[in-house]
Amino acid sequence: SEGKYLTLEAEEKLAEWVLTQREQQLPVNEETLFQKATKIGRSLEGGFRISYEWAVRFMLRHHLSGHTRRALSHPLPKEIQGNAGAFIEFVQRQILSRRFSPSMIAAVDEIPIFLEAEILGSDGRRENALQTVGSGEPWCELVLTALADGNVLPALLLCRARPPGLPAALPASILLESKENGYGDDEIMELWAARVWRKHRECRGGDSKGMLVLDCHRTHLSEEVLAVLSAAGTLPAVIPAGCSSRIQPLDVCIKRSLKNFLRKKWREGGKKLRGCDSSELLRSLLGWLGEALEIFGNCQEFVRKSFLLASVLPGTGGNSGSPRSNGDEQEELIAAMEERMRICKSRESSEPEFPENDEEEADPEILQRLFEGESEVESFHGFEEADLELMEI
Repeated sequence: SEGKYLTLEAEEKLAEWVLTQREQQLPVNEETLFQKATKIGRSLEGGFRISYEWAVRFMLRHHLSGHTRRALSHPLPKEIQGNAGAFIEFVQRQILSRRFSPSMIAAVDEIPIFLEAEILGSDGRRENALQTVGSGEPWCELVLTALADGNVLPALLLCRARPPGLPAALPASILLESKENGYGDDEIMELWAARVWRKHRECRGGDSKGMLVLDCHRTHLSEEVLAVLSAAGTLPAVIPAGCSSRIQPLDVCIKRSLKNFLRKKWREGGKKLRGCDSSELLRSLLGWLGEALEIFGNCQEFVRKSFLLASVLPGTGGNSGSPRSNGDEQEELIAAMEERMRICKSRESSEPEFPENDEEEADPEILQRLFEGESEVESFHGFEEADLELMEI
């Protein structure tokens, strides 16, 4: 048998997997994509055909390029599209019936920050040492919180050890916590609730009820975390798996801009840092984060717009627009935020543009560029090119 490509239903399952992996900040690269496709393809009678051409077309057909600036204009896979609609209906109904104030409607998410020690010691690849996706233990963990009224709460930065030599006074927008063996997932959310959310509620009078928009991964749903939120009078609005790129306000613009800002700062200043001095590295990161959070603090309209475009808030705004118009607004919002953050790219380093259809040549380099810098340049790990031409199971 010559084998065949995945069915439409199987492709939808694979697209859901890509979206869910990215929500968890886990790398989606050539290796992991082919391995997951192979696993799904085992159920096909007569074998499964896999190739560069299929992979490129699959990524483009399902609008899965990591570089897209118009995610809101593209539909989700059918099954999770229904889940997203039910979530939006639930959230808007709760906001109206419970009369939550915009200042008490929050979106929270984590960004892991990885420093690859091996790459850090290599002059030629040093600019790629800082990453915001990975599968191991992160160097630091950043917890971001934005409010529907446009404000951004202090960011919580967690690191495995607090090196000596840090300034006594940190930027007011950053709360730094350290623990020798790092923090468990439960501990991260409990610490966030104590240091960030509780303080915000106290500033609002202490008895204000709120809503927290967060994804369903890791231990956001553990009994301990739910108990902490309940004690704080906060309703968790849990985004269904695979839907964050459309209905998590932080994913509309803020997280993307911050990640690009940190990568830009690292390219500009990281290579000047001496060796692997942890104090110097962390001091630089704190400075960059402080700069970014100050910009966010002056972009309240952008933050409010993110909640509208994610359809979290009821009423006029993003949720009443067509997918195309929402995509247009998202693209404009990202461009405006990048201009504020001075994320200017040279022609050589600018993000590649990809067509809106799946008519693309079967070029391995195109597939590699479809991922968010998560691909190794050298090869597609675990697969010989001959194997990719036709894989039968």
